[in-house]
Amino acid sequence: MERIHQGRTMDRSRPTRRHVLRTGGLLLGALGAPALLSACGTTAAADRAGNVLRVSQPGDPKTLDPQKQGDMVSMNVLINMFDTLTTRGRDNRLHPRLALSWKATDARTWRFTLRPGVTFHNGETCDARAVAFSIERLLDPATKSPIVELRFVKGVTVVDRLTVDIHTTVHDPILPAKLSLFGGVVVPPRHLAEAGDAEFAEHPVGTGPFTHVSWQRDHELRMRAYDGHWNGRPAVDGLVFSPAPNASSSLAALQSGGVDLVAGLTPDAAQQLEGYGGVSLDGHTGIRTAYLSLNTLERGPLQDRRVRQALNHAIDVPLLIKAVLGGKATETPALVPRGAFGFDPSVKPFTRSVDTARRLLAEAGHPHGFSTAITASNVDANVAEALAGLLAKAGVDARVDLLDPGTYSARLTSDNRGALGPVYLAASTVWTMDGASIVQSNVRSDRRQSRWHSAEADRLIDLEELSEDPAARARALSDLQRLMREEAPFVFLYQIDNIFARNDRPRWTPGSAGVLAMESAQVSR
Repeated sequence: MERIHQGRTMDRSRPTRRHVLRTGGLLLGALGAPALLSACGTTAAADRAGNVLRVSQPGDPKTLDPQKQGDMVSMNVLINMFDTLTTRGRDNRLHPRLALSWKATDARTWRFTLRPGVTFHNGETCDARAVAFSIERLLDPATKSPIVELRFVKGVTVVDRLTVDIHTTVHDPILPAKLSLFGGVVVPPRHLAEAGDAEFAEHPVGTGPFTHVSWQRDHELRMRAYDGHWNGRPAVDGLVFSPAPNASSSLAALQSGGVDLVAGLTPDAAQQLEGYGGVSLDGHTGIRTAYLSLNTLERGPLQDRRVRQALNHAIDVPLLIKAVLGGKATETPALVPRGAFGFDPSVKPFTRSVDTARRLLAEAGHPHGFSTAITASNVDANVAEALAGLLAKAGVDARVDLLDPGTYSARLTSDNRGALGPVYLAASTVWTMDGASIVQSNVRSDRRQSRWHSAEADRLIDLEELSEDPAARARALSDLQRLMREEAPFVFLYQIDNIFARNDRPRWTPGSAGVLAMESAQVSR
């Protein structure tokens, strides 16, 4: 992991990278110091004096029912109150959590042996029956879970008190990895039956290292260390999550002592915090992968492979990373990020050449370019504007349409594949650390977010999703990346670093997915 900046005092008036002009170039503009807000009151002062870690991220959880959410902001909070069957360690390997071991007993059955002596926060036993209940509840249509990772699971059998068999419709080689986060949370059957879904979503009960204390929506969520956790009591007594929607509020909270650690920073927001006294920026190589999705299913220029290749040649990703992202990202050649299973280092990025882009556009019948639109969340406004500026150099007039994050998310997950227009900017977390995660919904033609239909791509995805041989899966993913590199159904961009701002109190290191599992965190008093 790479440390990109140590906190230091600097001249606040110095220029920082921020603005991108639509005239076809990237320029660095000056940014004034954000206004400071007042201190956060007596509660923050008490936390600051005690063994409490205060964390902020861009938003608030949507719900505290772990099986009725599917976003990382919610999961970052819930992973501290709930345990999963497996976990991804900081070494990026899969490790035991509630399950001590697992194996495929046949092509369509995974057997999990559970950890003995685990209890929920209310004293209820966490056993094979609880695991079976949890998976069946997630799959029950009445739950209306947005979690899609367990789509191949058809049922669960309780073998004995500490053994469960998970049955799939087809072989799922990465099922254990899918149970390391969203799909693997275990909830208490008896308590849910007594409390009901609505009460459970407000006052959750899990087996995790922290217990729920209180939640004031859009303000703060408080937890305390669980003394009876199977892995021992966490090092901190309390954990507080609060939303910080912008860099100014993050800076004010850090400087007032209201927050110790700010997560989910974009490079642009990090640049606004850089150089302030008492604020350190830490960067760690991440796995979240950004790309432009091109709608090849509707009539227009994007149906021509040469046009799609031209867009990839026109967008100078290394320049984008340097000028707009402050160097806090790594170029990805064909969607699958470095560090994920199946990444093929022999597949090289497109050469960056405006001349090549113009030549390909002319061959495709667009010698003077064409007009299109890029849709993005307003959180990614600077990147979207930069992309439009780079495309303009090749003669492509790309209007930028910005949406609030809620509207963007609703359209992205809708059944309308054209809801975000001909081109949209997106990113995938790839938290399973497997190439299947980023191609599963975006590429295969019957999946919700696929906007490119290829029989060969479908065949390769079936091979990598269903094969029992890791080498065969790796070959299929390699062939798929070569095919995508040739057909260019996306503009391949970058995998972004996980960037955190902090004061001098917390000691904590994330994994590549940047999940805010704070069990191992410590604070200096």
